[in-house]
Amino acid sequence: MTSNARFGFGIAALIFGIDQLIKYIVTEPLGISYQGAVMELLPFFDLRFVPNIGVSLGLLPANSDAMRWGLVVMTGLIAGGVSIWMLREKNRFDVLALSLVLGGALGNIVDRARFGYVVDYADLHFGEWRPFLIFNVADAAITIGVVILLARAIFVREKPETASADMENSNA
Repeated sequence: MTSNARFGFGIAALIFGIDQLIKYIVTEPLGISYQGAVMELLPFFDLRFVPNIGVSLGLLPANSDAMRWGLVVMTGLIAGGVSIWMLREKNRFDVLALSLVLGGALGNIVDRARFGYVVDYADLHFGEWRPFLIFNVADAAITIGVVILLARAIFVREKPETASADMENSNA
């Protein structure tokens, strides 16, 4: 395994661990574990328990056990694909982005397998305006990872190694 892959799987494990630890703290010691439970931390940030039975933006709600396990399998396949991509990826920024996606996906997979839903709790708001749905560390990591991948795909143009080698040879 390359050093980039070790780095990526290490970051994914860290994201997974932080996600699961915070979900445990919110639902167990703090007791925010039933629909509607809220703890105000700051004027613009609350801990608010929401069991999310769907995927992003509440799409594909898993209203049955078959749908729940279908989402677990689908997300697991995506995590597997991300892992393979990460093993092959040479660019460290892309490996970082993929590790965020992988760690977040694994955190949400574990929730869905254990509880039948994903534990969401982070409620960022400004008065009544909420720029995001209620989310968790895993969701944030996935979003940041995808944004990094998209930004790099759109804005960063890396020169192919063979083209730069050909240029050097022609200048000699």
